[in-house]
Amino acid sequence: MRIGLLSDTHGWIHPRLFELLGECDEIWHAGDIGNIETADSLARFKPLRAVYGNIDGNPVRVSYHENLIFRAQEVQVFMTHIGGSPGRYDRRAKALFSENRPELFICGHSHIAKVVYDKNEGFLYVNPGAAGYNGFHRFMTAIRFSITGSRIHDMELIELGERGKVII
Repeated sequence: MRIGLLSDTHGWIHPRLFELLGECDEIWHAGDIGNIETADSLARFKPLRAVYGNIDGNPVRVSYHENLIFRAQEVQVFMTHIGGSPGRYDRRAKALFSENRPELFICGHSHIAKVVYDKNEGFLYVNPGAAGYNGFHRFMTAIRFSITGSRIHDMELIELGERGKVII
């Protein structure tokens, strides 16, 4: 199973994103989608699993949850928007993953791409950064990876370019 992972699109989809995620089986979005039209556009492209973020309004919040806990093949996944980072997790997120013991913890919010195995918590932490145009980040990013059985592999950071300098 090949996954395209996004966060913080803020209502904007990079013109090359569909091409870059074309080989993916599903799109996962870790919040701050921006509007329901962006979610609908992604869902028409590929099956979408998403959580809402702090900037998302009522239409997105009605359609998506704050947290998603699910299995992707044999991998327990926990996805939320505001999760913190290794050693500095959000209290709410930490309580939930302490109860649910994910093998893969995904969050957004920081606009900073980061992938690290947290040996203290026993899971892979992934934040895809920000794929959208709005925000304080310098570079727009997304992540592609695969899950085969219980193995998470072939993780790639996709650089969509410098924010403010979109090249098609």
